[in-house]
Amino acid sequence: MIIDKITNISMYRIVPDHVVDFIKNLPKDTTLGRHDILDKDYANVEEYQTKKLSEGKFESHNNYIDIQILLDGSEKIYYTSTANVSVDVPYDEKRDIMFFSDKIDEYDSVTLDGTNFAMIFPHEAHAPQVSVDENPSKVKKLVVKVKV
Repeated sequence: MIIDKITNISMYRIVPDHVVDFIKNLPKDTTLGRHDILDKDYANVEEYQTKKLSEGKFESHNNYIDIQILLDGSEKIYYTSTANVSVDVPYDEKRDIMFFSDKIDEYDSVTLDGTNFAMIFPHEAHAPQVSVDENPSKVKKLVVKVKV
């Protein structure tokens, strides 16, 4: 996982220029839903209530790198290698997702706050949408999907 300031995203050559341009030019009031970027790269803009720590669940994707950025609010994302956790729901090829059964509180986390991003690779399990202080709050988030 790469965690860094949004201003540094262009330093990472794995992120295509068209994705960097999309991220840097996205207005915070952008509409919810899917936004096609170029080729097979796209972004989802979502609004939701964060979850309590006990409700967090690890997931991973095989075909896309996630770049997660908060547009409003803050949340924690817990993370570990997929080698460290046990599969709960097997990989769904159509949705490009699998879920893991392990408790997330035993692992490291990062707080997204609108100034930073988390770049999550297919070999990394992540549990997003967790509240920072156990009080669920509304957030708006950009999740960019970069085809591997």
